[in-house]
Amino acid sequence: MYFQQFFLTCLAHASYMIGSEGVAAVIDPQRDVEVYLEEARQQGLRIAYIIETHLHADFVSGHHELAAITGATIYFGEKAGAKFRHVPVRDGDRIEFGKCRLTFIETPGHTPESICVLVTDLERSAEPVAVLTGDTLFIGSVGRPDLGGLQTPEELAGLLYDSLHEKLLKLPDAVAVYPAHGAGSLCGRQMRPERSSTIGEERNSNYALRARSREEFVRLMTAELPDRPEYFARDVELNRSGAASLVDLPALIAFEPDEVIAKQKAGAVVLDTRDESDFGAAHVPGALQIGLDGQYASWAGTLIGLDQEIILFAEDEERLNESRMRLARVGIERVTGYLKGGMAGWTRASKEVARISQLSVLELSGIVEEEPIQLVDVRRQAEWDEGFIRGAVHKPLATLAASVSDLNPARATAVYCKGGYRSSIATSILQRAGFRDVMNVTGGFDAWRACDLPFVSPAPGSAVSSLS
Repeated sequence: MYFQQFFLTCLAHASYMIGSEGVAAVIDPQRDVEVYLEEARQQGLRIAYIIETHLHADFVSGHHELAAITGATIYFGEKAGAKFRHVPVRDGDRIEFGKCRLTFIETPGHTPESICVLVTDLERSAEPVAVLTGDTLFIGSVGRPDLGGLQTPEELAGLLYDSLHEKLLKLPDAVAVYPAHGAGSLCGRQMRPERSSTIGEERNSNYALRARSREEFVRLMTAELPDRPEYFARDVELNRSGAASLVDLPALIAFEPDEVIAKQKAGAVVLDTRDESDFGAAHVPGALQIGLDGQYASWAGTLIGLDQEIILFAEDEERLNESRMRLARVGIERVTGYLKGGMAGWTRASKEVARISQLSVLELSGIVEEEPIQLVDVRRQAEWDEGFIRGAVHKPLATLAASVSDLNPARATAVYCKGGYRSSIATSILQRAGFRDVMNVTGGFDAWRACDLPFVSPAPGSAVSSLS
């Protein structure tokens, strides 16, 4: 039996291809499906089955386009309500091809229609060797229970407990676990970086499985749920109806600087995909910066949504195309064009240039001690709870734009996160909001701690300097 995991780092998304005797199934495909077509060609496989473990909220799936290209049959849990031709599956339903058997297990909880796929390699044994757990069971965590539409998080968390304890945890310890997401995904929390595990390992080390009762599990899963981006609900519906083919996206237009300015005035977002240092050195005034080398698409979906017109700014054609593809993976399709000639073209046209200073943690330490400064921490709540720089104001990036009213735009403002990626995004948001002197703290809180600089830690027993 052939088995391959495909991991998309920018979305922390894992998909799979399983093959036997010339036939293959693809599970939870990403939107751009060429990777599966090429792999199938290389392995001499015909893609006959496409399986979705649930209606994904954090990305647009490629099931519809892959089926159109290959003629494969799509399988969903019967509660998905998919609006295209598919096979709805229940507990115990199965597919067999060659020496491979795939058995479906209904595992509601993350979503009502969630399923897992038990994999049996009949060349080796009649017993299952692996389970594809979708967003039900992660490595070190489980799926969040607040994406279920009509059902409350408490109701879904209870169903998730039942699915885990009455179905998945009854599998043998040696069964390998392959989830649909890894560390960094918004679909769960406290995931470990490994991309596979076993039932036995998760039984022993997964924090969510240590709850001593169903009630304790429900409380644990519904306490301090992370922010749910608005685009999640839209992506669910795109996946329920089947997204349009990527080849139908219109060609990008090369906009002159004056056209970009006119577009901005009409509400378009200039999205600068360069890194924080290049963006800080010179950029189009009012541009939103989200670096392509981080969780670009997730942050774009969270901060821009799916409806605003976007004009891209990238270093070259390759990164321009990559930027657009990543946006399409989360359902952002209103990308109409890009700035012709980049920053060189902008300056040749004698247009105003904006800048953001890059500040090291040692420089920040000196400024904090010598003069008043507005210090903003844009990390998530769990990160803040582990420690923060004295005097910082907590403004998580996901909600920053809506929470600046108590900040003074006339004061010098320094922004930090864990490593500098999110804080750079935040500086562009603040600058767009009218803040005059904004600085990005390079290296973030990790660099602050590495330099042994004092910080406040509310955690009991933590070593803290100058705690007040």
